[in-house]
Amino acid sequence: MALFEETVKIRYSEMDCDLVLKPSALLQFMQDLASDNAESLGFGYSYIVKNNLAWFLLKYRIEFEDYPEGIYDLTIKTEPRGYNKIFAFRDFYISHNNKQIGRATSTWALVDLSTKSMANASEVLSDNPYMVLHERKEGDLSYGKIKLPESFDIEKSFEIRFDDLDVNKHVNNANYIVWAFEPLSIDFRRTHKLKTIDMVFKKEITYGSKVNVKLKTDGNITTHELKNAETGEDLCLICAEWIEK
Repeated sequence: MALFEETVKIRYSEMDCDLVLKPSALLQFMQDLASDNAESLGFGYSYIVKNNLAWFLLKYRIEFEDYPEGIYDLTIKTEPRGYNKIFAFRDFYISHNNKQIGRATSTWALVDLSTKSMANASEVLSDNPYMVLHERKEGDLSYGKIKLPESFDIEKSFEIRFDDLDVNKHVNNANYIVWAFEPLSIDFRRTHKLKTIDMVFKKEITYGSKVNVKLKTDGNITTHELKNAETGEDLCLICAEWIEK
């Protein structure tokens, strides 16, 4: 596999009021690194556009030994972990001062833009020397199961802005975590930091629509349900585990 590495300088605009890295900024770092890596290996943006395809992120599992706080640079590494018939897989490693502080695994799909259906990843990627059949390794992260509660504590709605859109003309994945965490109280956010995140992306949403967000807090576990406010379709499910600072 091809390990790709980049040191990211964290700007003040990417930190919150307590100098903690915004989760959305971390997701942007990871997404940009994955895009650069895929481009350099021949299955990135220029390749998929030419073949009328698009990459869609389906799942994240992120675990932190120590969530970035008061840190001004991170080293993020990523590697493609191969494919099966439908999906492709990618891992990330996050470190500071040569100490690993987090890692992530992710699942992606290729979508045929002409049919709006998933393409066969094995057919698209089998000729690329940097992509092989996916095999699990000892120590690989496992996705957590997101169980929705019978009722929620808080509900909020947000309207999609032009600046929320990405190159595929739908909402960038990092925006979902902004909306999901917004209903949390400021006291909770300032006294807790992330330990784990599970994210499942169900459907895209585009400009002019509204997102309805529901939150359930159960001790140090928060569950977030995001739906299209007009259609009721599921957009994203998130379960986060927090620890006190």
